[in-house]
Amino acid sequence: MGTLRTPREKWVEQGLRTLAEGGVDAVRVEALAKSLGVTKGGFYGYFADRDALLTEMLDAWEREATDDTLAQSEREAKDVKDRAQLAGKLTFSERLRPIDLAIRDWARRDQAVAERLRRVDNTRMDLLREVIGTFCVDPDEIEARSLLAFCVAIASPFLTADHPGRTRAEVLARAADLLLDRPPSA
Repeated sequence: MGTLRTPREKWVEQGLRTLAEGGVDAVRVEALAKSLGVTKGGFYGYFADRDALLTEMLDAWEREATDDTLAQSEREAKDVKDRAQLAGKLTFSERLRPIDLAIRDWARRDQAVAERLRRVDNTRMDLLREVIGTFCVDPDEIEARSLLAFCVAIASPFLTADHPGRTRAEVLARAADLLLDRPPSA
């Protein structure tokens, strides 16, 4: 009976987890094999080298961060504004946010990763423009609101300011309402 190999997806998923925890330099074949509890020999049955794994990790992240997120928000949202908010929650979820931040850091040193990040960010901004364009006609305001919404989504975890008399969640909900031109949430 043949030996079962660790599936390719497990290598990619462990690579993404390692990227999120330690950055791109932490993504090493031996370290991944150890964390998976296997030998590194199985790695080379799927990937020519570490660069091939890194490319597949980026492919998996891009697919999940754009295609999967947009499809799920399209299926589950009641209206276009809810679609944008759900896409934001999925994009900056507990799972994807650390990967996204690690890729942003990696992109500062790697032009190919920076180009891929730009493509993903443009997809995200296109959704925001589309949504905001349903209630706003001024192209400058559409762009400004889209940028502000995206910046809030990315940067809010890094802010440590207090919000006297309010929770962070309440302030973020109100910011979303303002940016999406909705009445205050209940």
